[in-house]
Amino acid sequence: MTVNLIAVGGLKEAYLRSACSEYIKRLGRYCTFELHELDECRLSSSPSEKEISAALKKEAEQIKKYAKGYIIPLCIEGKQLDSPQLSAKITEACINGSSTVTFIIGSSYGLDDSVKALGSFRLSMSAMTFPHQLARVMLLEQIYRAFQIAEGGKYHK
Repeated sequence: MTVNLIAVGGLKEAYLRSACSEYIKRLGRYCTFELHELDECRLSSSPSEKEISAALKKEAEQIKKYAKGYIIPLCIEGKQLDSPQLSAKITEACINGSSTVTFIIGSSYGLDDSVKALGSFRLSMSAMTFPHQLARVMLLEQIYRAFQIAEGGKYHK
C-alpha cells in the first residue's frame, strides 16, 4: 500500500520537520510513503476573496497532478473520525481495491472546491483551530496510529 500526502506549504520549524520525519520513518514498516510538498501561492498582506480564490485554483492545479487512489482532502466541512474509525477507513479503502490512499492538506486558506470534489471522503481533524503546519504532524501521527490499530499494536491504548 502507498500513503500519499500532498501538502501545500513547507514546514519552517525544525521541531515540526523532525516530528514528521519520525512518523514517516515509522510508517515505512507498513507502507510506501510519498510526500508532495507544494509551494503555497504568495498573497498580499490583506488578500481579497478574489485573490484567495485565484490562489486556491492555482494550488489546485498542482495538487491534481499528484492526487490518486482513495483521496481524502482535509477540510473544515469534512467528517470528524476517531482513531479507530480512521484506521477502518484506510483498511476499507485497501479492501475495496485502492492501493494508494492520498491525504491532501491545503494552504492556510484551505482547498479549492475542485480538490474537495475529488475526495472519496472528506476529513476534518477537529472543530478546533490548529496552526496550519501542526496539521501535518497530527495527520502523520494519526496515520501511523491507524496502522498500529489495524495490526493490533500496543501504540493505541
